[in-house]
Amino acid sequence: MANTHVNTRVQKHRDMLRMAGLRPVQIWVPDTRRSDFAEECHRQSRLAAESDVANKDIGQFMDEALADVDGWTE
Repeated sequence: MANTHVNTRVQKHRDMLRMAGLRPVQIWVPDTRRSDFAEECHRQSRLAAESDVANKDIGQFMDEALADVDGWTE
């Protein structure tokens, strides 16, 4: 029975948010508790570092791209 009261409050809160023009969104993020999480982080970091070394112009390209963004400061 106690669950019913909580469910009613949650539904009321959600209805209020919808009336305010908001909608729920589900976001999936990496599970940091997985045993292979750190290994995958290292793998992706290594790929990014290798890419930077292989393409020396990427830093300049990114700086030029950011210069085109209004309000961007370093």
